[in-house]
Amino acid sequence: MTRQIVELHHVDTGGAGRPLVVLHGLFGSADNWRSHIKRWQESRRVIAVDLRNHGKSPHQSGMGYAAQAADVDALLDRLAIDSCDLLGHSMGGKVAITLARQSPERVARLIVADIAPIAYEHGHEAIFKAMRAVERQPPADRKEADRIMSGFVETPAIRQFLATNLIRGENATLIWRVGLDEIEDDYAHIVAVPDGSGAYTGPTLVLRGGRSDYVGDDVLPAVESVLPEARIETISDAGHWLHAEQPEAFQEALARFLTA
Repeated sequence: MTRQIVELHHVDTGGAGRPLVVLHGLFGSADNWRSHIKRWQESRRVIAVDLRNHGKSPHQSGMGYAAQAADVDALLDRLAIDSCDLLGHSMGGKVAITLARQSPERVARLIVADIAPIAYEHGHEAIFKAMRAVERQPPADRKEADRIMSGFVETPAIRQFLATNLIRGENATLIWRVGLDEIEDDYAHIVAVPDGSGAYTGPTLVLRGGRSDYVGDDVLPAVESVLPEARIETISDAGHWLHAEQPEAFQEALARFLTA
């Protein structure tokens, strides 16, 4: 079966040298990385990507990691990038692992933020319910959207994060810009293991949040089998969104790794 490649929207700061390519997590976008990009672009080219069904990228069925990695690979082709440093958070981390396994020559250094190459339990049911509720009753403003989502999602920070995906529709109410149908229909592939076979043996940094349970000590053998050169670092007092919760510590950890 022919794989449908999606032409991904991206933000490119320009500049010389090997770029840092950044892949967001589920329900994220390139916009989530703006403050970090401002710092990184002082010393290097940065390319922040909207993965399929996210941000300003097209909607397309199929959320499997081979398909998502192929989208990123095609973007690198269009930008004439032979080699990059690749950073992925959460779902984006699994896309990055897949690309690194399938095209190791394109990934000089790999950074995986708070995800392991394992299958996870389904854990976004409440989020899907909240987003569908907003879809059924399109709100006039973000305050109303937050009120609707609060019936399903207790944590304000998560509701605020989801709200970054709201845009004005034709009738002036707020609608989701993500491909919610495509994401929910293929959610089983999102929680599955990354695609590819064998190990990526290039320099790798795995960052995990001290308050996150995504990369516990129990899954480190799985990390080592797929990423045998991985250096594991824990950012204390950070959860799954470690780059947002502890931005300075996140920046410092990347700087140590990328300049070593």
